[in-house]
Amino acid sequence: MNPTQPRPRLALIQTGGTIASKPDSSGDIQPSDAVNALLEGLPELRRFELEVFQPFNLPSPHITPVHMLELKVLIERLAPRFDGIVVTHGTDTLEETAFFLYLTVKSDVPIVVTGSMRHALEPSWDGPGNVWGAALTALNPKTRGRGVLVVFGGDVFDARTVTKTHTSLLHAFSGYPGPIGQVGVGADGTGVHFFAQPELRKVLEPRHVNSHVEILYAYAGWQGEGLLEAQGRSDGIVIAALGTGNLPPGAAEILSSARVPVVLTTRTHTGPILPIYGYAGGGKKLLEGGAIPASFISAHKARILLLVLLSKGCSRAEILEVFAQMGG
Repeated sequence: MNPTQPRPRLALIQTGGTIASKPDSSGDIQPSDAVNALLEGLPELRRFELEVFQPFNLPSPHITPVHMLELKVLIERLAPRFDGIVVTHGTDTLEETAFFLYLTVKSDVPIVVTGSMRHALEPSWDGPGNVWGAALTALNPKTRGRGVLVVFGGDVFDARTVTKTHTSLLHAFSGYPGPIGQVGVGADGTGVHFFAQPELRKVLEPRHVNSHVEILYAYAGWQGEGLLEAQGRSDGIVIAALGTGNLPPGAAEILSSARVPVVLTTRTHTGPILPIYGYAGGGKKLLEGGAIPASFISAHKARILLLVLLSKGCSRAEILEVFAQMGG
């Protein structure tokens, strides 16, 4: 780094998760002050003008859309002062928070989300390496304007497509059709190389996230159990359907009288919803009956998007248009 140039300004936002956890006196893994261990393990961060923020310190199963909105507001407040922002987060719901930020943050400042699969006292703790990779990515000039990214194990992912694919391995994240870049390349190990550009995004700006959306999971012989009850307490429903968006006929019959928006995703790991089959419960019939196809988006990300759109008061036609745009 040229000593005559100002140091890059980096905001590190800690939200909790395994990366901020260690065993308590009983041996239970709990959120802690592991941020100090993280910073001690990364003297390289002294290259940057670093400020640390911690709006909350929660395991990721405790994160709600209200926390995501709080994080969005904080990021937008900090963005004008920094060259890059790194968010550390528990891995269980990391992809949902990253996708929420992808949808809602109005800024071109690079935002990179990361975490760890091991806690601070394990010899294989991957937290420092992931944060270093995220910092390099967030401060790389080529990252600006790419929306929200996720960095894990040296891979750079688009927040729209990234997903956790393993419960315990260090390389627990992937994304279809793969990472859009890699960090740590080059002779000095500090380079970032991008293979692809994320799709252009339309920023959504909800003032609240009070809408309630549930996910139901289809299976062989499902007769729509829980569908009527979900309609009674939800503003919208997401169904992880079979294959390209098909349901057993009993479930499809109940769905035909749905009183709330219903988004159709697939329980298959990758692939789009397609209007192919015209039999009872086939995807073509379901879409003709008013179900909204989620394109390539997973069920839990479709829930985040539907929740944001409903919280904004969007009509069914507007919801359909936004989901169609997500298909690229």
